[in-house]
Amino acid sequence: MLKKNVLRRKSDFSAIYNKGKSVGERYIVLFYKKNNLGYSRKAFLSSKKVGKAVVRNRARRLMRESVRQLEDRFPEGYDYIFIARNTIVNSKCADVKKSIEAAFKKAGLLQSAEDAK
Repeated sequence: MLKKNVLRRKSDFSAIYNKGKSVGERYIVLFYKKNNLGYSRKAFLSSKKVGKAVVRNRARRLMRESVRQLEDRFPEGYDYIFIARNTIVNSKCADVKKSIEAAFKKAGLLQSAEDAK
């Protein structure tokens, strides 16, 4: 069974890249766009520039875990694409989490911890 909160279709990716906005940080690049749905959808990408398969998979795992920890502070109704930069290779999960948090603050999308509860 497919999860509804995962981006899959090429048309969705194209719409986010072409009509959405982007924010860059030290370890990630965040693309985002309003999706007019009651829930958010996410995608985690890392290109071959990041490294071999093991390194790319670790980069995606780091991003996925960081987003999972911060997810309750993200607004609903957006599509997000998280792209790993090659600086993510030797980083820790806490560093990636700070980078994602900073990207959301730059975009003006991050809610405070009190508002999320």
